[in-house]
Amino acid sequence: MSTARTVPRSAVEGAGVLPRRRVLSRIRTGNPLLHLLCLGLAGAVVLAALLAPWLAPHPPNAVDLGNALAGPSGAHPFGVDASGRDTLSRLVIGARTSLLGPLGVVIFSTVAGVAVGVTAGWRGGWLDSLLSRGSELIFAFPGLLLAILIVSVYGDGLTAPVVALGVAYLPYVSRLTRSLVLAERERPYIEAYRVQGHSGLQICLRHVLPNIAPVVLAQSTVNFGYALIDLAGLSFLGLGVPPLTPDWGRMVFDGESAIQSGYPLSAVLPCVAIVLTVVAFNVVGEHWADRVARRDR
Repeated sequence: MSTARTVPRSAVEGAGVLPRRRVLSRIRTGNPLLHLLCLGLAGAVVLAALLAPWLAPHPPNAVDLGNALAGPSGAHPFGVDASGRDTLSRLVIGARTSLLGPLGVVIFSTVAGVAVGVTAGWRGGWLDSLLSRGSELIFAFPGLLLAILIVSVYGDGLTAPVVALGVAYLPYVSRLTRSLVLAERERPYIEAYRVQGHSGLQICLRHVLPNIAPVVLAQSTVNFGYALIDLAGLSFLGLGVPPLTPDWGRMVFDGESAIQSGYPLSAVLPCVAIVLTVVAFNVVGEHWADRVARRDR
């Protein structure tokens, strides 16, 4: 019996989770070349992060105060910052931290959110109500504020903000998963497996989860971009990674004085990297969600 089923688009939109960007949607569906471009850009950023130690031309924390705020040159294609550190090297090395944090947020929120959503959607009743009210309670508390509070208590580092944002993003995944499971639970093949003696756990793990996985992964890809923005914002506020750790958000914070001195590259380039990376992952994630929805038409 085939179980290769997809979730109707109405179920996805009914969850109220996947972001709706009408203008971006028109560009995305009307120009598949944009999707390929964003896919290539996202892949290039990930590859640069993986190969960062070999791609960076200089040590990222090598200070040269005598060469501070120097413009682009052969040795420093993007110039140096106010401490004389090579901007290109910090940009490449910073990709690792800037991507690792959002990845941790996405993994935590997806695993926990899917577990909560499947449990609520499959079991229903009082357990569904309890978990749904818990998700709404988390929704009421801004994730960035929660991260700021936790970082102020536990100090700098990635662990505290990643956990805080993971909890904040959990309801997005759990609500989407719950709506998909509710729709999937009514499929005829579910009753057929029950008649054959399969337990609810077996049906969920072997059949329900694989069927809803594409939509959940699409949402997680979009969440990756949003988490990148939130973590970069924390680093810009001085509440993220430690001061000497290369990070795009921290580079913007460190480059503020350079902008006032008329040397904006050390701050502008990480901003551009953040914007392009977020747009790339969002376009890829939403395009993936559209493809899953169109397969059911």
